[in-house]
Amino acid sequence: MAEPVRPRQGQRPAGSGVASASGDLVLSSLTKRFGPFTAVDSLDLTIPQGSFFALLGPSGCGKTTTLRMIAGLEQPTVGEIRIGEHDITYDKPYRRPVNTVFQSYALFPHLSVWENVAFGLKRRRSESVETQVAEVLELTELQALAGRKPAQLSGGQQQRVALARAIVNKPAVLLLDEPLGALDLKLRRQMQVELKRIQTEVGLTFVHVTHDQEEAMTMADTIAVMNAGRIEQLGAPAELYEHPATTFAANFLGQSNLIRATVAHRQADSATVALPGGVSVSVPAARLPGGIDEVWVGVRPEKISVHEAGAADPVAGRNRIPAAVVTDASFMGVSTQYLVRTPWQQELMVFEQNRGGTTLYRPGDQVSLSFATEHTFALDASQDAGAGIELDEALG
Repeated sequence: MAEPVRPRQGQRPAGSGVASASGDLVLSSLTKRFGPFTAVDSLDLTIPQGSFFALLGPSGCGKTTTLRMIAGLEQPTVGEIRIGEHDITYDKPYRRPVNTVFQSYALFPHLSVWENVAFGLKRRRSESVETQVAEVLELTELQALAGRKPAQLSGGQQQRVALARAIVNKPAVLLLDEPLGALDLKLRRQMQVELKRIQTEVGLTFVHVTHDQEEAMTMADTIAVMNAGRIEQLGAPAELYEHPATTFAANFLGQSNLIRATVAHRQADSATVALPGGVSVSVPAARLPGGIDEVWVGVRPEKISVHEAGAADPVAGRNRIPAAVVTDASFMGVSTQYLVRTPWQQELMVFEQNRGGTTLYRPGDQVSLSFATEHTFALDASQDAGAGIELDEALG
């Protein structure tokens, strides 16, 4: 049974939320249990004021539950939520300086765009409603649509109305719950750019929940990769992608080739690692777990180059896998995606950019592979190499 939530000694009573609260959003030991199931497990996280922060992970990882606790739609089993100096853990949702934009938008169908955006201001009897609504409609490029009803708008326009309605209230934190999920791919990419532009201009703290890696990397200053209720890795998008700390992070954020290997020799700057089939590669010392000899050697598909069998690598000193065979080739326009079988019968994925004049290989072609030492990483082999790849979307 979930433990009852009791106010701590000295805590201000529920309902005394501070509408003007500002500062970093801080989650301390935040935990949520549903019966025996722990959805969020002792989460400690500080989201800097004014940043664009993404909670990224598969269905069931706890990201939406975390967002709902920040919004006040779920009560934590344990833990604390603060904005600046203000504890909002037990405040009612309407008392929190937080607004949420949902995937469904939840616009009032009988009201115009102007009326939808002005609704919250009028309800609070705010001053200068006309001025505030005009400013937000200009920011979200909705001035020309102010008189239309939601049914007369495209999906992207409705999404901007929902965003304008949330921003006009000047919350300390804006929560985005898969806000682009209902849009088609082209429009979704356009809105990614728009959302980042708007966040930069208004300077609010955006907390964006998504399972889409590209979406998180395009918009967020910082990403928390979540798995099973915990943060698997936290950092800037480029840092997470180039330096994954776990097999889950390596597989979920993009794609990785992971090869079982043994550390043969360590030096100050790099280590020699033995792959199956008598192949050895170098790994930077900084990217090798200390005190571990059995590792997964990792390399991203786009970091690998394909060469004709026996041809010299045009760049000297790179790691090399000889005597490989192309088993599949898919021309994607910008790139060609290959599956290449190694001498130890493992298939590696390779993305070769189509720069013009590039050789296109066919299944059955004999090739060799090469990749730079600095693009090679290693992870503890006790971790599951398949973590983060096949995820059950039915978990919800």
